[in-house]
Amino acid sequence: MQELVDFLNGWIWSKGLIFLCLGVGLFFSLRTRFAQVRHFGEMIRLMFDGKSSDSGVSSFQALAMTLAGRVGTGNIAGVATAITFGGPGAVFWMWMVAFLGASSAYVESTLGQIYKEKINGEYRGGPAFYIEKGLGMKRYALFFAIATIFACGLLLPGTQSNSIAAGLQNALGIDPNVTAAVLALVLGFIIFGGVKRIASFAEIVVPFMALGYILVACVVVALNIHELPHVLALIFNSAFGFDAGFGAILGMAIQWGVKRGVYSNEAGQGTGPHASSAAAVSHPAKQGLVQAFSVYVDTLFVCSATAFMLLITGQYNVQGPDGKALYSGIAGVAAGPGYTQTAMENIMPGFGSIFVAVALFFFAFTTIVAYYYIAETNIAYLNRKINRPWLTLVLKLALMVSTVYGTVKTADLAWGLGDIGVGLMAWLNITAIILLQKPAFIALRDYEAQKAQGLDPVFHPEKLGIKNADYWSGHQSEDNLEEERKRGGQPVYDKV
Repeated sequence: MQELVDFLNGWIWSKGLIFLCLGVGLFFSLRTRFAQVRHFGEMIRLMFDGKSSDSGVSSFQALAMTLAGRVGTGNIAGVATAITFGGPGAVFWMWMVAFLGASSAYVESTLGQIYKEKINGEYRGGPAFYIEKGLGMKRYALFFAIATIFACGLLLPGTQSNSIAAGLQNALGIDPNVTAAVLALVLGFIIFGGVKRIASFAEIVVPFMALGYILVACVVVALNIHELPHVLALIFNSAFGFDAGFGAILGMAIQWGVKRGVYSNEAGQGTGPHASSAAAVSHPAKQGLVQAFSVYVDTLFVCSATAFMLLITGQYNVQGPDGKALYSGIAGVAAGPGYTQTAMENIMPGFGSIFVAVALFFFAFTTIVAYYYIAETNIAYLNRKINRPWLTLVLKLALMVSTVYGTVKTADLAWGLGDIGVGLMAWLNITAIILLQKPAFIALRDYEAQKAQGLDPVFHPEKLGIKNADYWSGHQSEDNLEEERKRGGQPVYDKV
């Protein structure tokens, strides 16, 4: 099984995907004139703009649901793995994926909003929807939906649950079988409650867990502040092959930095548009900008917190492609959550290891919940045509089985399966948004034009030449008409 997984990952995670992730992020950044920088303040303001409705969730709830998917074991175990096989320079390439990937996140999430639908009283959207409606490629959309159900329902949950089990076993000696049983029970309670329960759960847990983790990381850095300049120099020198010790693994630094960066922040992977499409907003670009900010939160804040804790304390290992140790600071500990737990325990004895285990539990568990929502959305997409309601029940049971299976299996197999899921979705979605990029940029120019006139932007696709945005053309009329009444007239649209 492991050999087959490694073989598939060798094909999926070839250099082509590495260059595709970085290249598309740079291209979209240029097309948006680096909107992820120009609109940074607007991103923060928009997080708290808008309220939930009977059909959709608020912008903040959508952000929390997306962060639930982005902030997971990749932020703790994934960073440790990237440093092990790519050296400290991998951290820089994770930052680059985040900075450039923010533009990809804007494009995919805006497209998700533009082509979303109302299904059974709830907003639903994602790559399958915009591939079918924006590109007119129904078979491609069907393939993406099936691939995503398979990836998020079966392949990815085990990565998260495996890290939860490892963290709890390292810190408290809890048997993985016990962890598996508890996860199945709690997960069942959440996912059988529907999208509203998922959104409410994420809204409460995600900000708490992320801020708490970043705060503790800041304390660790502050206690070792004299080491920070050296660590930053090490990251940058290793990223470009200038460090004598890690110069030989420059290619591995880029490969593992991009690989774990994409796994962590999921920019361009196609997961973000599912949650962002559930938001009740007056203009698609609003949620696109909010989702661009979520990439910053995931990688620039949370992943950096882990990286600094490891590097500043020296609690990490680096090995070359031949398996020989290039640096050994934590001998006898496999790459994963144990790195971060050991680093924290050395600084805060009796507390550090347990804190990381608890943080990892919340990070990874919320990600499993987000995976369910993503897979369920794609089943909703399929059920528009085949109408098989029992598929949702099958998904719930399959996700719970996958979670239990990953909890008790080896970390290498769990991560390998997860990488297949991430890579497959990334190939399919990035190809789609390259082909269907124009409506996202039209929406951004329209949003900026209305903002320049002091208006709260409202979206009318027919005036912008965007076709098949059926929800915005009709069903959202009561929301947008109310906005226009408040403004006392009709919106003025940018000529594109």
